[in-house]
Amino acid sequence: MNIILFDKGVRRFEPSDQRYVHIRDVLSLGVGDTFTAGEYNACRGLATITRFDADGLDFSFQEGPYDGRLHPLTLLLASVRPICMKRILREVVSLGVGRIVVTGSALGEKSYLSSGLYRSDEHLEIMRSGAMQSGHTGLSTIEFVPSLEKAASMCAQGAHAVLLDIDADARPLSSMDLSGDAVTLAIGGERGWSDDERGLFRRLGYVTASMGDRILRSETAAVAGVALALSRMPSTGV
Repeated sequence: MNIILFDKGVRRFEPSDQRYVHIRDVLSLGVGDTFTAGEYNACRGLATITRFDADGLDFSFQEGPYDGRLHPLTLLLASVRPICMKRILREVVSLGVGRIVVTGSALGEKSYLSSGLYRSDEHLEIMRSGAMQSGHTGLSTIEFVPSLEKAASMCAQGAHAVLLDIDADARPLSSMDLSGDAVTLAIGGERGWSDDERGLFRRLGYVTASMGDRILRSETAAVAGVALALSRMPSTGV
């Protein structure tokens, strides 16, 4: 954790909270000590520990500047195995993606969208850990849209829409000009997109881009694709 984040108004961590454990075991702080902190999607600042014992940790918070800016990039992602999704969520949140939209796909396993990862809100905890890794307060939003047609149409509106796929005629993502607009980057699941789905994306105005002719794991494609897209967005580039 490079910053300790919390919801607005929170000034206490319980002993079962990973933030309590991190402050105790990693930072080795005590009463009167300070740590870099912030409210999700709001201001960063400095927290001061006012009480720290076996019952919990209390702190005060001095607000600093607003620090919740995220990149105008939407990641449209076909659902994947929960273990893969955990890696993707943590990393793309730490990269500062503004919005994540998870959808179904013809070749993907239908049960993934109803995984316990989402029912238990475990995915939100993983996303929060990604935000704290980033050192900033911004936390991506996430939406679940089972219909690919609805998700792809929604994400294309007002955005430079890019379909990441292996295609001999695709433009290299690394050479695309993504400045001036919000960007949507669509990435398939473990078995990729069907031909019908590729046709759907074309009809909706998506431009096909590639990162070469190698077939990548979904989590590799997501992280590398987001990083490359951000590098082609000059106003917010990495």
